[in-house]
Amino acid sequence: MRLTVLAFDGVFDTGLTVLLDTFSTANELAVAQGIERPLFDVKLVGVRPQIRTAIGLAATVEAAASVRRPDWVIVPALNAKQPDRLVDALGRPDVVEGLAQLHTWHADGVGMAGACIGTFLLAEAGLLDGREATTTWSLAPLFRRRYPDVRLDDSRMVIASERVITAGAMMGHLDLALWLVRQASPQMAALVARFMLIDRRSSQARYIIPDHLAHADPLIERFERWARDNLASGFSLQEAASALAVSTRTLQRRTEAVLGKSPLAFFQDMRVERAQHLVSIGQDLEKIAGEVGYADSATLRTLLRRRLGRGVRELRTELRS
Repeated sequence: MRLTVLAFDGVFDTGLTVLLDTFSTANELAVAQGIERPLFDVKLVGVRPQIRTAIGLAATVEAAASVRRPDWVIVPALNAKQPDRLVDALGRPDVVEGLAQLHTWHADGVGMAGACIGTFLLAEAGLLDGREATTTWSLAPLFRRRYPDVRLDDSRMVIASERVITAGAMMGHLDLALWLVRQASPQMAALVARFMLIDRRSSQARYIIPDHLAHADPLIERFERWARDNLASGFSLQEAASALAVSTRTLQRRTEAVLGKSPLAFFQDMRVERAQHLVSIGQDLEKIAGEVGYADSATLRTLLRRRLGRGVRELRTELRS
């Protein structure tokens, strides 16, 4: 499989190296298993002769336009974690030139893949319009505003939409690389995962910090504060809207636009986050249930397992280790 990794100045070092190391490991293990040729022919390319990573390492790259037609082009993240920095980066001349090259490859039937902020570059090129996609959860509000034609589901780790693949935040590069290894050989993907200690993570939902997302919008920030003050009372859309001096329709519409979910779903996220914290400090489960608005601990146990994929005992064991 021919893979082309398109990197720009300021690339997120860990994302880039995770991609390259995963494919290198797969090739080494393939040789050790008696496979005559490496599974992957990987080219690191750019629109300039050299790139400098976010921490200042220089790398010579091949010219993107001159490489042999790849099977897949992979776009790692730029290290621009704040919305204003990312918007500025998307307008850089080298990035604009790279987006044009992505169009050329896509028109030629080449598969497109991006992880974390790399998904913004695919969306900026218009390659995600009308498709399901994921991205780094921390910048999902910006993604929704900037690319309304993309069907974003930031709870998922990897989304395959025909020949376009997107992956979630930062270490989502690892999930993306393993997905591509799996296309070449499911058996080798399992072996690579064991050697590199990679867990299967179908969702990034349990990593999301509701408070961080709330700061993307003034109304949502006020709603978040109201919700934290009312976790024990239970949720009422009418009461929330009245407290914020807006209509229920406005609150519903704004949370959907910024967060991609209903006010109730966001309220539930905060319940889970609060309950998880209280579990971590060893509080009694019945007391925790009361503090987050549940009549009994059985309901809370079910919610935590459904949302986090782990029960209370597992959570306490994790947090002690």
